[in-house]
Amino acid sequence: MSSTMSSTQPPIIDIRGLSLAYARDGRRTEILSALDLAVPRGQFLVIVGESGVGKSTLLRVLIDLAKPSSGTVRLETDPGTLTPMALVFQDARLLPWRRVIDNVAFGLERHGLSKPERRARAAAMLKLVGLSDLAGRWPHQLSGGQRQRVAIARALAVEPEVLLMDEPFSALDSFTREGLQDEIQRIKAQTGKTVLFVTHDIDEAVYLADRVVVLAGSPGRIAADVTLAPPRPRQRRDAALVEAARHLRAELSRRSAEL
Repeated sequence: MSSTMSSTQPPIIDIRGLSLAYARDGRRTEILSALDLAVPRGQFLVIVGESGVGKSTLLRVLIDLAKPSSGTVRLETDPGTLTPMALVFQDARLLPWRRVIDNVAFGLERHGLSKPERRARAAAMLKLVGLSDLAGRWPHQLSGGQRQRVAIARALAVEPEVLLMDEPFSALDSFTREGLQDEIQRIKAQTGKTVLFVTHDIDEAVYLADRVVVLAGSPGRIAADVTLAPPRPRQRRDAALVEAARHLRAELSRRSAEL
């Protein structure tokens, strides 16, 4: 899928002049400053940057868990969508007293669906992430990677147009992490969702993304915006991806020093 936005179709997310600051101990702390960002429908956008630069804060603004100090966020989502956006956290946050299928169905309970309808949709999402055979297990019986797959299934069950992912694989071992990177690419290709994925890992960013936005500085600002063209499925050692990662590291280092 091309990451170039159609001139006739508005972006699904349009951020203009977004700034966010907190008052702490009588002092004003700026987290984000003057962000402009348009995200085309269906794009896999990865946001990278050092810890504390405001990556996670930006996702929380989008899902209305944090309020910007100034600027606008416009969403062009379908009015009939159950939940325009869903967020996958760094830790799976599963409910330990619910079996896997009921964790996946949890977000559907406030939408007026019957229990059989919720169960059917949850089962479909577990099939999508390859965990149909674990539907009856408890969270403590799952590996870390399996728990994150359940969290992704739970987010997808509410049929969001935009999937927000806040460093979802960072706590996993490298083998599991690479497997889930491949899994999320497959799910993205199968569902056509718009994805905003936060990471501090540049190799992960260039492997996953149609487009990478670099946040840097204090307060966080957009330091670079790079479109990636290598075809999918991708090879991790592809020369174009290696060069893109080198370029992004250099750009992040340079712009962080400037900002």
